[in-house]
Amino acid sequence: MPEMRFRVRWPDGSEELCYSPSLVVKEYFKVGEDYDLEDFLTRSRTALGLASDRVQAKYGFPCHLALAQLDRIEQRVIHYTPLGAAQVRVITFLE
Repeated sequence: MPEMRFRVRWPDGSEELCYSPSLVVKEYFKVGEDYDLEDFLTRSRTALGLASDRVQAKYGFPCHLALAQLDRIEQRVIHYTPLGAAQVRVITFLE
């Protein structure tokens, strides 16, 4: 199963390299696009959930790394939510 990483820029300018066990993330994000926090969170939940499900279908257990990545994203979104119209930018995909 091809895994990938995707780099995002958070509202404060910091960057994070995120993990996915599947290329499905590319179906939910585009490089260079900005996403409102809630939209980014919804897309992350869907993409990383599907990626974890694919691991479970193949190996019999969910992908703990994908679920941990989603947890980190959720925590960051909570941190930035008071900023209001803050956005997250997808910078690059690394396969």
